[in-house]
This record gives sequence, C-alpha cells and structure tokens, in this order.
Amino acid sequence: MPSHKRETQQTLILWLKRLLGFTAISLWMYIIYTIAQSPAPFREQAPYCMVSTMMIFGVLSMSFKGLEYWEKRA
Repeated sequence: MPSHKRETQQTLILWLKRLLGFTAISLWMYIIYTIAQSPAPFREQAPYCMVSTMMIFGVLSMSFKGLEYWEKRA
C-alpha cells in the first residue's frame, strides 16, 4: 500500500476513534443527566444508570476493537 494512502487511513482511523469517544461520552452524560432528573428514588434509577453505562461503553469498546483490527490490517 502506498505510504500516502496508509497515512490517510491512519489519520481517518484516529479521527474516527476521537469522534466515537466524544459521542459516547456525550451520550452517556446526557443519559445520566436525564436519569438523575427523574423524581424516582436512587434505588430505582441505579439499574438504568448501570445498564446504559455498560451498553454505551460496550459498543464503544467493540467499535474501537474493529477500528484497531482495520488499523492492523492496513
């Protein structure tokens, strides 16, 4: 693969990782804020906080693994 194409691909992967990370953290903060605004007691809110956190960062981790795989193949 030509060096220029490889550098462009590396830069694309880096910016995709940054964008995914920023999006995941922003989404997580929004969801936690929304859950915290609920009048329900913390005992009822805790499962929603945990599940949303695990789902968001699980998808982020899988996305990063996919991007790292793509990066290694390049």
